[in-house]
Amino acid sequence: MAFRSGQHFVQIPGPTNIPERVLRAMDRQIVDHRGPDFARLTLEVLPAMRELVRTERSHVVIYPSSGTGAWEAAMVNLFSPGDAVLLAETGWFSTLWGELAGKLGIAVELARGDWRTGADPDAIGERLAADRAHRIKAVMVVHNETSTGVASRIADVRKAIERANHPALLLVDTVSSLASMDYRHDEWGVDVMVTGSQKGLMLPPGIGFNVVSPKALEASKNAKLPRAYFDWAPIVAANAAGFFPYTPPTNLMFGLREALQMLLREEGLDAVFARHARHGEATRAAVRGWGLEILARDAREYSNTLTAIIVPEGVDSDKVRATILERFDMSLGVGLGKLKGRVFRIGHLGSFNDLMLAGTLCGVQMGLRLSGVDIGDGVGAALDFLCAPAERSQLTPAFA
Repeated sequence: MAFRSGQHFVQIPGPTNIPERVLRAMDRQIVDHRGPDFARLTLEVLPAMRELVRTERSHVVIYPSSGTGAWEAAMVNLFSPGDAVLLAETGWFSTLWGELAGKLGIAVELARGDWRTGADPDAIGERLAADRAHRIKAVMVVHNETSTGVASRIADVRKAIERANHPALLLVDTVSSLASMDYRHDEWGVDVMVTGSQKGLMLPPGIGFNVVSPKALEASKNAKLPRAYFDWAPIVAANAAGFFPYTPPTNLMFGLREALQMLLREEGLDAVFARHARHGEATRAAVRGWGLEILARDAREYSNTLTAIIVPEGVDSDKVRATILERFDMSLGVGLGKLKGRVFRIGHLGSFNDLMLAGTLCGVQMGLRLSGVDIGDGVGAALDFLCAPAERSQLTPAFA
C-alpha cells in the first residue's frame, strides 16, 4: 500500500472524529469501578445525560454495548413473547431493528415507507385508531435514519398516538441524531430512547444508552421476555449510589464526561444544533450545485448530520466512493440495502467545522469528476453559503 501523508478523512455518518481532549480524557490507567472516585464520575455523568436529552423524570441506563445492544435492551425490558409493535419503515436501520425484534419473538407490523421520507404520523395514527383492542404495545421510530439522511418528526408521531387515544409506548432510536439535532425526551413524550456513543457524543463505539420514562419502567415489571444482563431494575438501583451491577466502560465514561462538558457547558446545545443545521444546509447547497439529487424528499425531514446523495443512472456509487478513497484518502458512507450502488452518504456531524466540511466537499467534487459524472460547482455553492452574512448562514436549530 502506497504511503499516504496527511489526515485520513473519515466522513462516514459515524463513528465520527474524536476530539483530542476526549482522547486525552480516556488516556488513563484503569480505575476501581467500585471505588468512590468512579461513583462520583457516574453521579456527574448521569445528570448531564438527562440534561442532554432534556428529561427531568426519566432514567438514563448505560451499557457496555453498541446501539444494537441498546435496541435489544429496550425490547427485552418491555415486551412479552408474541407482543405486537408497529415499526415505521424508514430505511436500513429501521428494518434491522424490526428484524431483531422478530428474533426475540415480538410480532412486528411495518408501517411501510419508501426510504425517502420519514415516519408518517397520519398513517401511524390511523393504524392505532383501528387497533381498538390495543394489541399494539409500542410504536418504534428511528429519529434520524442513518442509511437515508431522513429525519422523522417525533413530536408529530406522539401527537398522532394521542389523537388515536392509544396507550402504545413510543420507542425512538437517536443513534445518529443525539447531541447533533434537537431532541426533547419529555416534551415529545418518548418512553424509551435508544442511542450509542460513537456519533454526536464524539466517542468511540462502546456505550449503549436507554433513557427510560416512568411509564416504561412500570411496564417493564410485567414483561416476560428473558433478561439478565440488560435488566433495567438492578442497573437503576445500583446507579443511585454511582455504581453498576456489571463492569462499566470505565475509560469511555471519562471521555463521556469530557464530551458532555464540551456540548453542554462550553458550546451549548443551541449552538451545537445550529452548527449542524448550517453544515447540513451547506452540504445540500453543494448537492444542488452539482446537479445531483438529495435522497430525502421533504425539506422538513432533512437530516443535519448526514446527507445521502443519489448518483445518476448508470453510475455505481460504490465505484465513486472507491475512487475518492484511493485518490484522496477519504471514506464516505456506502448505500445500504436496496440503496446499494445508488447512493453515497456524507457524514457532517460531531467534532466538525467549516474547513473540514469544505475539504470533504472538495474531495467529493474531485472524485465525481474523476468518475466521469457531469456535475457543476457544488463546492462553490457551499462556500457561498458558508461565507454569506450571518443572518443567512446561521440557521436556527429547528431548521430541519
